[in-house]
Amino acid sequence: MRDWVGRWPLVGRGAELDSFAAALADRECRGFVVGGSAGVGKSRLAEECLGRASAAGFRVGRATASAAAGAVPLGAIAHLLPAGVDLSDPVAGFAAVAERLAAGPGRRRWVLLVDDMHLLDSASAVLLRQLMDTGVLLLIGTVRSGEPYGKAVTALRGGDAVHRVDLTVLSPEQIEELLQAALGGAVDRRSLHELSAASGGNVLYLRELVLGALTAGDLTEDGEIWHLAEGRLPATARLTEVIGTRLATADSAGRPVLELLALCEPLSLADAQDLAPPVVMAALEQAGLIRIMQDRRRTAVSLAHPLYGEVLRAGLPVLRRRTLLLDQAARVEARGARRRGDLLHIATWRLAATGTADPTLLTQAAVLSRHAHDYPQIVALLEALPEKHRTTATGLMLGHAYFELGRWDQAEAAIAQADAVAIGELEELAVALVRTLNLLWSNAPLSEALAVNDAALNRITSPAARRKLTINEGFMRIVAGQPAQGLTLLEDLETDVGDAPDVDVWLRGAWMKPFALALVGRTGEAATWAERAHAGHRKVDEHALVSHPAVQRIPLVLALTEAGLPAEARREGERTYSELVAADSVVRVWLAVFLGRTEWLAGRPATARRWWAEAAALARSFDHTMALRPVLGGLAACAAVLGDLDAAEASLAEHRTLPPLAPGLLSAGEERLGEAWLLAARGHLGGHGPYSPPPPLPPARPAT
Repeated sequence: MRDWVGRWPLVGRGAELDSFAAALADRECRGFVVGGSAGVGKSRLAEECLGRASAAGFRVGRATASAAAGAVPLGAIAHLLPAGVDLSDPVAGFAAVAERLAAGPGRRRWVLLVDDMHLLDSASAVLLRQLMDTGVLLLIGTVRSGEPYGKAVTALRGGDAVHRVDLTVLSPEQIEELLQAALGGAVDRRSLHELSAASGGNVLYLRELVLGALTAGDLTEDGEIWHLAEGRLPATARLTEVIGTRLATADSAGRPVLELLALCEPLSLADAQDLAPPVVMAALEQAGLIRIMQDRRRTAVSLAHPLYGEVLRAGLPVLRRRTLLLDQAARVEARGARRRGDLLHIATWRLAATGTADPTLLTQAAVLSRHAHDYPQIVALLEALPEKHRTTATGLMLGHAYFELGRWDQAEAAIAQADAVAIGELEELAVALVRTLNLLWSNAPLSEALAVNDAALNRITSPAARRKLTINEGFMRIVAGQPAQGLTLLEDLETDVGDAPDVDVWLRGAWMKPFALALVGRTGEAATWAERAHAGHRKVDEHALVSHPAVQRIPLVLALTEAGLPAEARREGERTYSELVAADSVVRVWLAVFLGRTEWLAGRPATARRWWAEAAALARSFDHTMALRPVLGGLAACAAVLGDLDAAEASLAEHRTLPPLAPGLLSAGEERLGEAWLLAARGHLGGHGPYSPPPPLPPARPAT
């Protein structure tokens, strides 16, 4: 196992290091102070600066201030003072210290690092300032933002001769760079998103989260990319201790607010002040434990860091948790539950407290969660719904939520329950539409999905309903690699969602039509349709039982690539992928597939390999062979071009274990890229490799 516990690389601090280099070269500079919140990386930067000073020939020393050392005059720096100096007379003694430190070979200047400088005692601070002013030493000091300190320490930070930098948290891009350097390989985007959100960009918290995940085996590498197990982000004992110590600084009167925020954040300021008066709230904000935000006329309160909630929840007894949740639900109900999300909050709080809630409330909350594309929340709410209150609509909502989470078998079970209570053509149609979608993604052959569609056609007589099934067949044909046949079936699709009799069906057809247009070479029309579908989806999102609106931009990436515009495709795709990662939509797997293809066609095999590795990890996580087959071929091609023949062989070996499927959105020829490029890399330009052709597709049915 690699030594991940040791010092991590320093990332994202180039400007600060340049500032220190300038300070070191400036003979008039007396100090370099690094400020920032706890865990932001002050000590790590200061250590790097000290190392660079040593490498440049300066004499160096180090001290760490603390509350205990601060109780003894000169306690923090006693080990640095020359032996035999009499400090009973501070004036003469301090001068003697300066003289002794200045002596030595070449009279080289000292560079001294004092960590947590704000905890220095006054005597140490006064001595250090005198040594700085005489030019004997350059002080590197770290200070924690918001901490109080005396006048003597203030003097160490003051004056034009002292340079100051203030560190902020790392950006997601800097976190990606840091993790890649620390782990020695790329990390998938969902894991980066979760680690960024959980750590808040705090380097200490990030490091402990990663170490915890590595130790637990929840952060693993598949040979190409690192990925975090779904829903698993264990911390370390050190992180829990650090955060617990931070939370312990709160006054006992503020503890109830922190506990309630851990369960129910964000809170309105009025709700928070029901538990603690304004003076206590102000103290919590001053201590950096809560954040107060103004949103128009509403003032909201949240914890200052997401990990505070994790630690607080872990320490809450069951009955205390139950009391807090039920009291908050009653508090919001008493105020009329007028805000848009109040019903959702009340339902989730009561469910978490007691394991149940009013069935009508659960259903209403599930609808609100669907609007927010919060699929795990939908599952939690609808699984709690008593059997006698389950309907076709709630069953399909649950089935679609499971689909979005990539849990095909559970989706089919929910759809089957919905089918069992379906009444009339409209409900039978709704069941068929959701079931065919789930079948296509769960590796079932196209013939099976078409059979469900045809069975519905045989039962349904309404012309309007039959047309929806025709659109659904067009969707399926395109997914399964028959773009021309699919376009024929979608030929009369309305150009505006406002004219469509069924929003869900229109969005399904409008999503797939630009894919087909791009694949048959009509890239301009494809781009127009993709933009149209995205705008329409945004307009009707709250009324639709479909994926996140951003999925409508996936075919735009394909269209731009086919039109020879890789830079535009890359820009559009990366922005959309971030949006889909935040929504945790499994449909993003196809965007990763197409971004890999974009980079491959643009002549960037290393970047293509990164995207295809991401797609492969995601496809494996929910067993999506349709995407995994072309991705493994692409990975093998990239590895072969980059000279990594063993990796190319490994990808092709995995490819050969997969069941044969229809080629899907990409052609069977693209699946064979890996075989072709591996043969070429070995010099077998006229050779061929093993290949199992996909099964034939059933013929398209004429549009009705």
